[in-house]
Order: sequence, then C-alpha cells, then structure tokens
Amino acid sequence: MKRSLLIAVPLALLLAACQREAGPDPLKLTGKMFVFNYRLAYATYMVTLEQTEPLPEGALVKAEFENPAGGAPLVLERKIFPNLARVVLESPDVSCVKKNQPYKVTISLLGPGGDTLQTLETQVTSNLDQSILPEKALVVGPAYDKNPEVFKDGKAPAHFETAKCPAD
Repeated sequence: MKRSLLIAVPLALLLAACQREAGPDPLKLTGKMFVFNYRLAYATYMVTLEQTEPLPEGALVKAEFENPAGGAPLVLERKIFPNLARVVLESPDVSCVKKNQPYKVTISLLGPGGDTLQTLETQVTSNLDQSILPEKALVVGPAYDKNPEVFKDGKAPAHFETAKCPAD
C-alpha cells in the first residue's frame, strides 16, 4: 500500500505539471485591410478572425483601432457567436488614412465575466491614400440615387473634389 502510494503521488504531481495553464489561442487573425467605399466616400478598417477553439457563450471581442486623424482610438465591441467560424470586425468610418503608414489595431477576446481570454496586436497598412475618395458621397438613399450636391442638374462635374484630412 505504501509503495503504491509513493508511486501514485509523484505520478499525479508529474501529470499536473504537464497540464497547460491555457490552451491554444481561440482566435486566429486571417485578414486585415482598409476598405475604401468610393461611392459613399468613406474608409474603414476591416479585420477578419477565425475561431480555432470553442468559445464560451457570452464571449465578446473588443477592438481598438488607431485613429488615423489622431486622438483616442476608435473602439468596437461585438458579441461572439460560438457557432460561427469567422468573426468580421469593421471599424467606424476613419479619415486621414495615409499610404504606407502602419496603424495599430488591438483586439481583446473577453469571456462572459469580462476576463481577457486572448489579446491580438497587429498593424494595418494601406496601399492607397484617402485622397482617392471623393469629398462627398456620389450616391444617396437606398436606391443609390445621384447625390444632387455632386451632380448638379443631373450632370457629372468636370472635376470631383477629393477628400481632405481636417488635420492637415
């Protein structure tokens, strides 16, 4: 009895020491870019993630996007649905995006109680400058009607004004 106890205790300690404190990361970054919507004259960050491990019910993701115009980061919180394999995060509209300038994005996966399960940090760099966007949306409304502020008398202007950064 003593001999089996002497073997069992070290074996239990060895097995406990081999267990990981945390498992593999439940989210994997699969894509990141800026999206420029020319017709509606706005830009956003878009980040895609893939669930690689099961997530608890009630988990959410909090993303902080560096504000290209300066100031506080733009914050987005989204509920995670455990049965969906992909998570798509689109920031609020941004302005002042500069070509070849890296912008920081921090993503935190939070459990139902608010505890941090995972943190991802990355950078998003655009190969375009915001100046490719028109100053005003080219279309308005649900039917994408021509914007009367841009198309005077229904005719296209000879030159479209482009977006400018208010910080410049």
